[in-house]
Amino acid sequence: MRSEFDFINYIKERHKLKVVGDDCSVVPKDSLSDHLFTVDLLIENIDFRLDWTTPAMLGHKALAVSLSDIAAMGGTPKYALLSIGVPDSLWKTPFLDEFYEGWHSLAREFGVELIGGDISKASELVIDSFVIGEVPKGKALLRSGAKSGDILFVTGELGGSSLGLLLLENGTRPDPEVEEILQNAVLRQLKPQPQVAIGILLLENKLATSAIDLSDGISSDLAHVCKASGVGAAIDASKLPITKGATLEMALDGGEDFEILFTVSPERRSNAFALGAVEIGEITSESNITLLIDGEPRPLTPKGFDHFKRA
Repeated sequence: MRSEFDFINYIKERHKLKVVGDDCSVVPKDSLSDHLFTVDLLIENIDFRLDWTTPAMLGHKALAVSLSDIAAMGGTPKYALLSIGVPDSLWKTPFLDEFYEGWHSLAREFGVELIGGDISKASELVIDSFVIGEVPKGKALLRSGAKSGDILFVTGELGGSSLGLLLLENGTRPDPEVEEILQNAVLRQLKPQPQVAIGILLLENKLATSAIDLSDGISSDLAHVCKASGVGAAIDASKLPITKGATLEMALDGGEDFEILFTVSPERRSNAFALGAVEIGEITSESNITLLIDGEPRPLTPKGFDHFKRA
């Protein structure tokens, strides 16, 4: 069975689409800047469950996942459109009021203005989040700029969201009385924090040679960078900043950490450390990706989230 990424690549090649292939589409705006366009679809019982979250947290996450795409390209988010398909059972409750409160709370934090959208009746809750950002002309951070010898960094911990999902499946819910480690993991899943500020710094300091947001899992997202850049990579499992309580598999394949994976030239390594980023490996001239575990290199294959290959 083909994956969602296989299908995207097929459509891109079949119809000769030129701006598809990064976290956002880059479209010229004026002589000084480019637009960044990104869209995300969240569907009840596929991407979230209403008995796990609160309306305000879901509103937050609906915007956060799109802001993360803008962040990975070094952009500044500006505007958003939000369309929602709402079941009748929710329409008759305060759900939407609380959802929009959560959405606008995060929007105010990043100066995002809601400029439109659509609302319709649906059998299950469906959320379509569209965000528009801006970036200096020709300066967007792309997946295709990594070079052999570049150093791989991530902006924060990995595996927390996957751990949070497991906890939710086992009955843990957002609650201040829950042990702090478990509460933090649950919130990483339900209320992620997009790395917009550090994305802007990566661009302004001309630091990153390539970047991608960690939405599908580092094993898959690193593969996207390597494919786009025509390189390979080697990462060291001992260097991965794994969330306490999470496993190596969660860190590699779990997805929805919404950190930024980026590469820098060796001479700029210290600048990445100054931003608080964590070094995890390097880009190679090989065509494959390897994972070093206890000094033993092993092939790392993409096993991150794929809507059409779920168990």
